[in-house]
Amino acid sequence: VFLSRNFRCDCGNSKFKNLQCKLLPEKGKVNSGNKYNDNFYGLYCTCKRPYPDPEDEIPDEMIQCIVCEDWFHGRHLGAVPPESGDFHEMVCQACMNHCHFLWAYASQLAGKENEVPALTKVNSLEDEGIVLKVEESEEQKKEIKKESGVEHEETKEEKQIEQFNEPSTSSGSACPEVQCPFFTVVTKNEKPVCKLKELQSKQFLKKDTATFWPLNWRSKLCTCEDCLKMYSELEVQFLTDECDTVLAYENKGTSDQETERRDPLMDTLNSMNRVQQVELICEYNDLKTELTDYLRRFADEGTVVKREDIQHFFEEFQSRKRRRTNRMQYYCS
Repeated sequence: VFLSRNFRCDCGNSKFKNLQCKLLPEKGKVNSGNKYNDNFYGLYCTCKRPYPDPEDEIPDEMIQCIVCEDWFHGRHLGAVPPESGDFHEMVCQACMNHCHFLWAYASQLAGKENEVPALTKVNSLEDEGIVLKVEESEEQKKEIKKESGVEHEETKEEKQIEQFNEPSTSSGSACPEVQCPFFTVVTKNEKPVCKLKELQSKQFLKKDTATFWPLNWRSKLCTCEDCLKMYSELEVQFLTDECDTVLAYENKGTSDQETERRDPLMDTLNSMNRVQQVELICEYNDLKTELTDYLRRFADEGTVVKREDIQHFFEEFQSRKRRRTNRMQYYCS
């Protein structure tokens, strides 16, 4: 089993030397777009066991990681999946370490088990190395200011008002950003705010576990220029594609199955009135019976059915139908 994203067949490359690809005859020797994980060898999860495992007597649901697309036992994820099953996608431990930026989003989007605990609890966990960054509270900052003798320092709001009232002495052509307690004027050349940097400036936890993500969480990922570059370097650009989700693939599969199961005859019948439905069913049954009897003769004789034979059958069928119609008499009741 290979990774499904950007997949191309291997026929015609070095894996199959004597076989030429009929779709892409000029295919390269190696298809770098195909990546093979342990699933290719029939092994799954961190335990590297086959599925189903004849030696595993513990009933356990397997969950697929949306990054590496490997399948994992629920008990081998380092975190217990939500009992209610109220999650849409999972990122395994290894992929969380690879996509380290996701930890900044986890406390906001990935469920209660990833929320940042109270300050006292965070401090108790600091020694374990799972706290990436902890900001000082506003009260703590005020206490520090009082102790350092800067109690009467101007507040941020007072600075903004003073800066707004002062005339601009800049000789440059670019208009500087003007701060005001009521509105903010932003220059055209200013870069959009990075959501990731805002989250990284706050406290969040980093654990050696998998994470479970709710519906539409991908839409919350930052798409600024720097983040898009980071996604490309980590080869996870698909995380910003909401059509790549497990739910999207499931809906597409369900839609395709419904299309395949749809009977064209029933669709046609539903668009007709009662009289037309009866006439069509009768004609269909007549055609089916006569064609079956006609083809059975070829099967009994062991002869091949040719195009001319089928054409002759339908000509005779239409002729018999016209004769039946001409003999019909209609009576008024």
